[in-house]
Amino acid sequence: MLLFAVLLAASVPPADEAAIFGTAGFTQRGGKWRTDCADPSSSGYEHGAIDTYGDLNGDGRPEAVVTEGGTFCYGNTGAGFWLLSKQENGKWATLYQSQGSAEFLKTSGVGKMPDISVGGPGFCFPVVRWNGKAYVQNRFEYEGKACRPEQ
Repeated sequence: MLLFAVLLAASVPPADEAAIFGTAGFTQRGGKWRTDCADPSSSGYEHGAIDTYGDLNGDGRPEAVVTEGGTFCYGNTGAGFWLLSKQENGKWATLYQSQGSAEFLKTSGVGKMPDISVGGPGFCFPVVRWNGKAYVQNRFEYEGKACRPEQ
């Protein structure tokens, strides 16, 4: 569950949209934002989309989550995401990228950046925390309770 006020992707300023996708490594082809992740023999690819756009940590600058789908690159999770943040200089930077789906939690790291539960198949998910320079492994959780992933 997303716990922060965010704008709909339709509200993303066009200049930010292009910069967000470009920073995440997407290019626009056929009017859609794409990486080179699409399997040409499969119709299951979901082109890039801005899933979340808003100030997640209260610093006055927006963050964005870009998603892309397909099993060709993301296996059983079927999805990947990028978390980006607009920097003080106005440029976008990728803070974290992973296969799976991002769920922002109430807990947070340095600068009030929310912890992220990285969802995928199974019942015990990694939670990463911002340490001021990078998102790093912090713990494993399922439905808010500590767990241990199966080996």
